[in-house]
Amino acid sequence: MAKSDNVQETSAVRLLINVDKLQEYLASEIPEFQAPLEVRQFNYGQSNPTYLLIDASKKRYVLRKKPSGTLLSTTAHAVEREFRILDALSRNTDIPVPQVYLLCENKSIIGTPFYVRNMKTIFVLCNAFINHTKSTKRKKVMEFLKGRIFKDASFSSLSPNDCKQCWYSAIDTLAKLHSVDYKSIGLEGYGKPSGFYSRQIRSLLKVTAVQAAVRDENGVAVGEIPRLDEIIKWLKRNELPDETTIVHGDYKIDNLVYHPTESRVIGILDWELSTIGHPMSDVANLLMHYYVRQGAFEFIPGFIGAKDINVPSLEDLMQRYCEKTKRPYPIKKYDFAVVFSFFRFCVISQGIDARVALKQSSSAEAKKFSGIFKKSAAWALEIIDRGDLVTQSRL
Repeated sequence: MAKSDNVQETSAVRLLINVDKLQEYLASEIPEFQAPLEVRQFNYGQSNPTYLLIDASKKRYVLRKKPSGTLLSTTAHAVEREFRILDALSRNTDIPVPQVYLLCENKSIIGTPFYVRNMKTIFVLCNAFINHTKSTKRKKVMEFLKGRIFKDASFSSLSPNDCKQCWYSAIDTLAKLHSVDYKSIGLEGYGKPSGFYSRQIRSLLKVTAVQAAVRDENGVAVGEIPRLDEIIKWLKRNELPDETTIVHGDYKIDNLVYHPTESRVIGILDWELSTIGHPMSDVANLLMHYYVRQGAFEFIPGFIGAKDINVPSLEDLMQRYCEKTKRPYPIKKYDFAVVFSFFRFCVISQGIDARVALKQSSSAEAKKFSGIFKKSAAWALEIIDRGDLVTQSRL
């Protein structure tokens, strides 16, 4: 089993919802649902509050909702988009995704939009998901998706060969996702077909400005990302040419479900940031471990200087991705995607600080992120300080 805390551990509900209204709604939408309803909240995850629902027959459901109150960003926490892409991929492709159950956009039920899927815990540290699909107009057959989720990206509990195969499967699955014709599965309009990085930079700048100004109950501001102007100027000078695919938006090891006994991905979770955009954003996000020193940061275990790990080399994974997607290797100006990923991570972790200040945090562990965005800017600046990207200098 994975060497980590249980990624699906629950505790008492921290962000309250109207259980009576939710119970009444689920009874009207799910024929097999049986009241009364028990509600728990997952400890893992920093963005959308996620709840474990257990009905009287002990059936388990997962509910994901937007945070309550006035949100700092109108584009984040998009559970409606997450529902749409999961529905499209599960119905029209063999990309391994959970099949969603229902989407509720009626805010009068629990205060925000939410969607529901079924879930069942199989292991203590390695979990299995039960996913039952239904849109507001149709039902589908329930399917069982049993598997493991690893928080430890080095797969230290596995054999050297299994560790490498898990990483190969992660990169192969991403290459397969990036090869999907998004127009053919009804996702045209899910994102704009060009200018992905420029739009992302503009959007993240707006978000970070709002987050930096947030003050806690003692009047202390969250604060700005260090050397932000330098980061933005470098990104604009070195931007990658346009490419367009489905983009998961947060593709990483602990958002993947692996087969119970085999080293292969059978599910991709957490699609709230998905869009149509540049595939390198997913690749760089997955491979951030390779740019972080061991011990530098608890939440992104670094592989630089790490001993006794059996992960494939960065070059091996990049070559494999290029082979699967039929693109030239090495990828020119790939370091741009790495710097952007660190910048984006700064904004995301700054947002956690802002939500803690506003008492909107959905995670029991959110306070551990305090101030991390200021430290993580240094990872982007290490690359930036080497100068502009004229040719591909390294991977």
